[in-house]
Amino acid sequence: MPRFLSRDAVLCVVFVVASVVLYLLPTGFEERINPRSTRCEALVLHVEDDIQQYGMVRKGSQDVTMRLLDGPFKGRVVTGENRLLGMMDRDKVFRPGDRALAVVTTREGDGGEIMVALPQAHYRLGLEGTLVGMFVLLLLAYGGWTGAKALLSFVFAALCLWKVLVPGLLRGYDPILLTLGVTALLTAAITLLVAGLTRKGVVSCCGALLGVLASCALALYFTPRLHVNGAVMPFAQTLLYAGFGYLNLTEIFQAAVFLAASGAVMDLSMDVAAAQEELARQRPDMSRLALLGSGLRVGRAVVGTMTTTLLLAYSGGYVTLLMAFMAQGVPVANLLNLVYVAAEVERTLVGSFGVVTVAPFTALVGALVYPVHGRGHAGWWKALLPFAAAARPAPCGVAPHESAASEAPGAQGGEHVEMPPQGA
Repeated sequence: MPRFLSRDAVLCVVFVVASVVLYLLPTGFEERINPRSTRCEALVLHVEDDIQQYGMVRKGSQDVTMRLLDGPFKGRVVTGENRLLGMMDRDKVFRPGDRALAVVTTREGDGGEIMVALPQAHYRLGLEGTLVGMFVLLLLAYGGWTGAKALLSFVFAALCLWKVLVPGLLRGYDPILLTLGVTALLTAAITLLVAGLTRKGVVSCCGALLGVLASCALALYFTPRLHVNGAVMPFAQTLLYAGFGYLNLTEIFQAAVFLAASGAVMDLSMDVAAAQEELARQRPDMSRLALLGSGLRVGRAVVGTMTTTLLLAYSGGYVTLLMAFMAQGVPVANLLNLVYVAAEVERTLVGSFGVVTVAPFTALVGALVYPVHGRGHAGWWKALLPFAAAARPAPCGVAPHESAASEAPGAQGGEHVEMPPQGA
């Protein structure tokens, strides 16, 4: 079949169309944007400071003179005020030559004249676009067609989160069910785009979904018992004060736990599914139990490095929290009982639990899905045990009768058995 008619290409076209539809789909919150405001890039020409320094904290204001570089007022020189609130994570200080994101608000019914222009933040879209371009080029150069499919899955996932998950949560839909649905959709899209409409894609998708469900169940069980609430998430209370007091922050936190782990779960499920597919292709005479045992052993090898994946990923987010408590001499027992630390412990361990369980789930699905013809059932329980030699398939290139001969009576204990020549 020509490439443009292959199932792989058809699937890619489907997701391209779905991505375009999602991009054009309104979130329903566009009306909250002031229609008289325009955002544009501006060059800072002059700054007059009225700033007081209190140790490391700055308070006061700046009068920032800027030239607008794009938009309907391109070329205009405007002056706006930049207020410093004494909050290092939100304050910004401008200097001549900086690029700023200017928010220009016009007067209503006055010919569209500028009413106020504020330097909202440093302009970062250019460098962020450069990073995106470098990532795309690297992915396409190294991955080729597979890299293009991975890029499509990346774009589709980002659009699903922004256009489906976030608006749905803001509207008060059930966070657990909504996030499970979005995660299932993303899991199917990513695994099937990367692996294609193949048994490998189906096995990886099913194994990953089972791992996500395991993480979801643990999050639902442990969150109320650890007395963790969703207020530990950044800007959670800001949402409540902004008119969204009906939101269930605890359930949103639970949903965020298994959503964050789903990427690592998909990674491990694809590893096990690919290994089992290759074994089934090279050794079609294997029994399903032998294939299961091989998948379990592959999973154990990968889990050895994946168990710390989420720990290292999350530690970058709360390392300053641990530094602050250590600097104040907070005992470890007190530290582990703080709600912020307990939330991170739950996030890390529940996510890691999903990563560990996805390996046997994927191995089991693969043993049922991949086409093998062997019928060996003796010693089935050994396939589930670590280091079980009985479940190991014969090495590639060794004929089944040679493998059986090596395990025949008399071949044990180093005794050599002479086989009579044919016709003797």
